[in-house]
Amino acid sequence: MTETARERLLDELSTVSRRYMASYALFNQAVADHIGLHPTDLQCLNLLTLEGAPVTTGRIAELTGLTTGSATRLVDRLEKAGYVVRERDAADRRKVLVATVPEKVAEFGRMWQRLSGGWFALFDDLDDTQLAVIVGHMRRTADFSGHQVALLRAGGVQGPATPT
Repeated sequence: MTETARERLLDELSTVSRRYMASYALFNQAVADHIGLHPTDLQCLNLLTLEGAPVTTGRIAELTGLTTGSATRLVDRLEKAGYVVRERDAADRRKVLVATVPEKVAEFGRMWQRLSGGWFALFDDLDDTQLAVIVGHMRRTADFSGHQVALLRAGGVQGPATPT
């Protein structure tokens, strides 16, 4: 049976996706090592900067897919490293919010700027339609990954079969 062009492209996409994910995971580890954070802590910090306002530890658990206990330990590590502070919510003093430290986030941003210098050049030869396809793909992939994380954490996927 002959493979169709689409099947070949999907096979190639599978291979390229695996290489992309591995290269990003290794890059994330290198950046985390460079600034003295755990890779998950680094990505949490990234997500916190996208939130735009202080959040609860419960929200951090939602963003990362961690349990609230694990999210609390993550916040402890980020606080110890100086990237976040805990503060009382002005509207509800019982609530504790996690806020990024602007100076540390700016320091992180400067490092990121140095690392991402050639990022936009990767897309110079693409037109707006092609860029829109990439943006759409990344959005769908992020949504799909979030769903898969939730499924894994809920125990909805069985591990590999054990040889008998």
